[in-house]
Amino acid sequence: MPTETFEFQVEARQLLQMMIHSIYSNKDVFLRELVSNASDALDKLRLEALRDDSLHADVSDLHIEIEVDKQARTLTVRDNGIGMSHDEVVQLIGTIANSGTAKFLKELKEAENASAAEGLIGQFGVGFYSSFMVADEVTLLTRRAGESQGTRWASTGEGTYTIETVEDAPQGTAVTLRLKPEDTEDRLYDYTSPWKIKELVKRYSDFITWPIRMAAEPPAPSADADGEASAAEEQAPREPETLNSMKALWARSRDEVTDDEYHELYKHISHDWNNPLEVIRLQAEGTFEYQALLFIPAHAPQDLFMQGYQRGIQLYVKRVFIMDDCEALMPPYLRFVKGVVDAQDLSLNVSREILQQDRQIQLMHRRLAKKVLSTVKDMMSANPERYATLWAEFGRVLKEGLLSDFDNRDAILGISSFATTHSAPTEDGKEQPTTLRQYVERMKDGQEHIFYLTGESRQAIENSPHMEAFRAKGIEVLLLTDPVDEVWVDAVPEFDGKQFRSVAKGEVDLGTEEEKKEAETERGKQQEEYAGLLSWMSQQLSETVKEVRLSSRLTVSPACIVSDAHDVTPALANMYRAMGQPIPETKRILELNPTHALVSGLNRAHTERAAGAEQTGLAEAAELIYGMALLAEGGELSDPSRFVKLMAERLERTL
Repeated sequence: MPTETFEFQVEARQLLQMMIHSIYSNKDVFLRELVSNASDALDKLRLEALRDDSLHADVSDLHIEIEVDKQARTLTVRDNGIGMSHDEVVQLIGTIANSGTAKFLKELKEAENASAAEGLIGQFGVGFYSSFMVADEVTLLTRRAGESQGTRWASTGEGTYTIETVEDAPQGTAVTLRLKPEDTEDRLYDYTSPWKIKELVKRYSDFITWPIRMAAEPPAPSADADGEASAAEEQAPREPETLNSMKALWARSRDEVTDDEYHELYKHISHDWNNPLEVIRLQAEGTFEYQALLFIPAHAPQDLFMQGYQRGIQLYVKRVFIMDDCEALMPPYLRFVKGVVDAQDLSLNVSREILQQDRQIQLMHRRLAKKVLSTVKDMMSANPERYATLWAEFGRVLKEGLLSDFDNRDAILGISSFATTHSAPTEDGKEQPTTLRQYVERMKDGQEHIFYLTGESRQAIENSPHMEAFRAKGIEVLLLTDPVDEVWVDAVPEFDGKQFRSVAKGEVDLGTEEEKKEAETERGKQQEEYAGLLSWMSQQLSETVKEVRLSSRLTVSPACIVSDAHDVTPALANMYRAMGQPIPETKRILELNPTHALVSGLNRAHTERAAGAEQTGLAEAAELIYGMALLAEGGELSDPSRFVKLMAERLERTL
């Protein structure tokens, strides 16, 4: 069959060169990655054979085989699993460039140290290509179960690869590495050494559920009287040796398993090269039995918020692999959790559609979610630093649960933390978030609400006119900057009996009872004094605002724009429109600061100029005040050029 030669895409070639030139210092992990891929292939064949009787695949002795040739300096990892078709080789092995490659390469080049680079490599998932760290050439021979022809792929990693069709390929996949010369100073060891292979399998892949075999070393030859080795010994076949224990870690008690073993299982499942942040064990007994071993990653993957993100919960039934991304077992807001769930009473031939309706799966779903949330709650008190890491990485996705998981809403609120005006960021720019429990404990006497303000950034929120009265009174405000915050604050009514209240909505009524009485008297006088201006401005701006009123939330700024208590915020309305959901335009309220010189001057001018052409200048001033209030909250002007023209004319008159 003809051999076709292809070129790697530019970004893929750059990534390969980084792998070849040892950007990852621990080259030993290449074997773990190849064994992990082989194990996945065996899992898939076992499942496919259960579901498709016409496959006619041999599943009687599924295993992984490692073969070394000291003279040729080659190492082969072979499995008799599902294999790949020609098209799958082209798609999965022939190229690694995708929409995230450019961003990954940029971040990789900017990584401050080796550990940061290693973490990025793990997030991107280039396990097969780690082979080029130890090999001058990689050859892959594969045949998909049920097909007659196989495919051979080969590359030196220099920019091209070849693909050819072969007729006599066995079922499964074999990856052969032509190894580089040994260089212990560069941590490049002799991977043709049986003891080295055994060490790596024991360290990284002991938990793999399929046997990993390697031909046993020949015994030391015994010499006869003439000093010649026995011919029988030389010709005796060597029985393969199984290198791994194949014990499912989730089925063993905690004291039988080391942290390192848990970490390696996590890396096998997640293809992450970092250790997990937390390990969670769960064993349910009774009418419905199952075991779960879950992991919380230390870093959020790059595609966590992308469509089609693969969840990481593997489903087994009586130690038989069923599927590797069982969405039915974990709610979407916990999609970052990885792990294994092994049920005793499910059918081996269960489908995704059946899982969505299965009562036992639904019970497991609820129990697993509660276990993860309770673990995070325990982490808050037992290990605050680890909790801070979790919230920084996964807080955004956890808050999605406030909109979808009503049963666990209180639990999610209990483990949530937010930036507030109580604590400024550290010198290196990191937030010091506070929990809602801490906020409630710090509330001032008589304070009835948990106050918050949403915005694009902490700086934008802190500089908002809406914050002035709260800053003056020393009242703590939650600073919410994640897009999901715009949605959940309207959907969640309260925490611990305290309602959430936006400082940019409705009337603001702060202070003690005595202060409120004094303010009420003063407000009555101001209301009488400004009644004419408020009525006139409401008419002038009627196309853009529903009302103009005096403000009790402003101390420095002349004006601000607020929404009614139950209106949709402009930011939320824009989000809905971006998703194709039409939202009717809602007029908002313009509040004026009666103590500001600009507002009091405008009131004086309005009183003096009852009618006539002079009112034109006042109308323009009212328009400018509205525009300034809109800009101060980060809004967009409907006619920026007119605003600039009016502002320029006003400035010209003052010179």
